[in-house]
Amino acid sequence: MARYTGPVCRLCRRERTKLFLKGERCFTTKCPVSENSDRTTRAFPPGMHGNSRQRQGSEYLTQLREKQKARRIYGVLEGQFRNLYEEASRRPGMTGVNLLQFLELRLDNVAYRAGWGASRSQARQFVRHGHVLVNGKRVTIPSFRVRPGMIVTLKAATRDNFNVTRNRDVLDRTVPGWLETSDNGFSVTCRAVPAREQIDEQLHEQLIVELYSK
Repeated sequence: MARYTGPVCRLCRRERTKLFLKGERCFTTKCPVSENSDRTTRAFPPGMHGNSRQRQGSEYLTQLREKQKARRIYGVLEGQFRNLYEEASRRPGMTGVNLLQFLELRLDNVAYRAGWGASRSQARQFVRHGHVLVNGKRVTIPSFRVRPGMIVTLKAATRDNFNVTRNRDVLDRTVPGWLETSDNGFSVTCRAVPAREQIDEQLHEQLIVELYSK
C-alpha cells in the first residue's frame, strides 16, 4: 500500500476528530471538524453516503477506527504499524504504552515536537531532505528511533528557512518534558523515553491492542 497523498482533511472527517495534519489551518475555522467551523456542511465522513448513512458502532469498528486514527496521526503505513505493535508486544510493560512510545520516538515526530515543522508531514520532509542531524550526523530516515541521550539538531543552513521561522513564531506549541531544548530551540536532547502522561494525543491504545490480539 502506497502512502496516502490525497486531501488530509478527509482523514479528519473520516475519524470525526482533529488529527492536526495540516498545521496552522487546523486551528482556524476552515477546519471542517472544528466546533466553530465555517464549513459545517462538511462535518461528516467523506464519501457518497457520508452525510446520510448511520452505522451502528460495533466493537470491531471502534477498535479499527482507533487504530486508523493512530496511524494517520503519526503518518505510519499499515505494515510499519503492525511491526511496531509486534515489537511493543515483546517488550516488558504495557503493550499499548510501548507502542505509543515507539511512535513518539520517531525522528520525524521529534522534529515536530521541537516546533520545527507545522505538521508531522512537514517535519518528515525536513528529515528526508537532510535538514535534521542526530548527534551531529545527517539522518534521512523518518522512522529512525531516537534514544535517550541523543541530540537532534536542525542544520544551521535551515534555521533561517521561511517555514521554520514562521512555525516558531506563529505556532503556540510547548516542547514536551521528555525533550530538553538548547541552542535557542534549534537543538533538542532526548532526556528519557516519554511516559504515558507526557503523550498528549487523545488515543485509547488499549483498543488497538484488543484489535491486534484477535
